[in-house]
Parts: sequence; structure tokens; C-alpha cells
Amino acid sequence: MTFQRMDNVGIVVDDLAAAVAFFRALGLELEGETTVEGSWVDRVVGLDGVRADIAMMRTPDRHSRLELSKFHAAKVARAEPRSAPANTLGIGRIMFAVDDVEDVLARLRPHGAELVGEVVQYENKYRLCYVRGPEGILVALAEEIG
Repeated sequence: MTFQRMDNVGIVVDDLAAAVAFFRALGLELEGETTVEGSWVDRVVGLDGVRADIAMMRTPDRHSRLELSKFHAAKVARAEPRSAPANTLGIGRIMFAVDDVEDVLARLRPHGAELVGEVVQYENKYRLCYVRGPEGILVALAEEIG
């Protein structure tokens, strides 16, 4: 078998501390932080002169990670629009299963989170919502009910 698992999802941010605080409020744990640079990084990402700070965040179940990266060199390219709608092509959002949507929203709001639409109920199965976090990151929350 060649596929073992999905190891992490990478997100490039401008304010690493704000992104770490946001995902901590969501319930992820900071696994570690480091700075990467040198020819090996340049060769992996296909850019020259890379220097980036990285924070690795782990989900409470220890199965998934987010790699948050703040590039100091090579110049960061910004995708526009910053608040792209949910139907924009590409990786649009990350969904997290939560115990209580309202509780998570209350923890995220002090970190700049904004509800995109509404908290809705899908059949008798889920309460769902989309939240926009730092850097315009779109996060979905799903609370299983019933």
C-alpha cells in the first residue's frame, strides 16, 4: 500500500500568532514551532531564498494537523479576494466536528471569527455553520445531533 494517511493541511498566514490563537480557541493543540530555510526548503517548495516560521497544530484526537506558515522570504503572493465566497475554486474550507457549535463560536469570536451565513440544522443529523477566521480562512463547524 502506498498511501498511509493525510498528514496535514498547510495554510500560509501573515499573522502567525493570531492564526495560532484562533485554532487554539477552536480546540487544536500547538504541537511545535520552528523556522525553516535553506536549499532543501527552496527545492521542496520551488521558490528561492525561503525563510518561514511554522506552527504545527494538532487536533485533539491526534489524527490530523494544520501546518501554519508565515513566510518572511520569498515574497508572499496573496490570493484575491481575501474573503472569497464558499463556491470559489480550489481548497475552500476546512471542516471540524465539534460538540457544541454555539460554544465554539463564542470561543472563536474574540479571535476575529465572523459567522458567514447562519447556524443551520440539516435534517435531524447536524448543526452546521461557516466561520471566517484570520487571513480569510473559511472554517466549517459540524455538530452531530440525534
